[in-house]
Amino acid sequence: MSQNIRNNKTFLADLGLLYASAVWGTTFFIVKGVVKHIDPVILCAYRFLLAAIIVSIFLLITKRQLFSNLKEGFVLGFFLWAIYISQTIGLVFTSAANAAFITGLFVAFIPIFSFVFFRIMPSLIQIIAIFIALIGLWLLTGGLNSINKGDLITIITAIAYALHVLFGDKFVKNNIDPFVLCFQQFLFVSIFSFITAFFFKLDFAFSTENVFWIIIYLTLFPTVLAFLIQLIAQKITSPIKVSLIFALEPLFGAVFAWTFGKEAFILNSAFGGLLILLAIVISDLEIDLRKLFLKVTTM
Repeated sequence: MSQNIRNNKTFLADLGLLYASAVWGTTFFIVKGVVKHIDPVILCAYRFLLAAIIVSIFLLITKRQLFSNLKEGFVLGFFLWAIYISQTIGLVFTSAANAAFITGLFVAFIPIFSFVFFRIMPSLIQIIAIFIALIGLWLLTGGLNSINKGDLITIITAIAYALHVLFGDKFVKNNIDPFVLCFQQFLFVSIFSFITAFFFKLDFAFSTENVFWIIIYLTLFPTVLAFLIQLIAQKITSPIKVSLIFALEPLFGAVFAWTFGKEAFILNSAFGGLLILLAIVISDLEIDLRKLFLKVTTM
């Protein structure tokens, strides 16, 4: 019975992570359009401030401590801010395809940082899954067309992404409330974004009423709901599984572009997405490959 309950929880966690990956993937075109009317850093500041306010109301109603374990919230907030800022700056100097591929390299950084910071080695089956996912990512995004300073900046995005997943995993598995962590990371992302905006003397105004409603949408679904689901799901699943599911983000973006954006269907991209799905399935297999190899060779 307990195994069935765990399987159900794992399934729901994977489903939640798929939602997060899908909603982040489909917001690419929304953000791409809205930044013509509002500075990306200002958008980030407003979006995460509103998200922090929404989660704080829930915490106050449920009588939870908003500022317990503040150090952990600061760490996640810094990594999340680094993801958004470095990706925004990187896109000024590189193509969306290059940015998508380089950001997806966080899948490879996860096992490296997992060993460096926590001395946790991935299994052989997980390494194989990561390798398959990287091939899929290359096909899905088109790989690197050339290397420029935007690509180098976007590497920071991939590093911060990996660290955000790993430290988020560590914090929630140490029984830190994911709702409190979410509030704190949103608050710090907003603070860091406002500081950045003041430092560079950015314009806080936006030009159309539509921007307001887009900020509301971005706050509710890709921010509050998606990041809450991520941290709750990370109590159940592994960082490598999380990274493989999140590697589907460009696929959801491509599907959105093919359907709603009326862009041409690309077979290589679809095949790359299928490889990432295969990697997710493989990562769940509890197989000792060394024993399996010995068994096959001695038959």
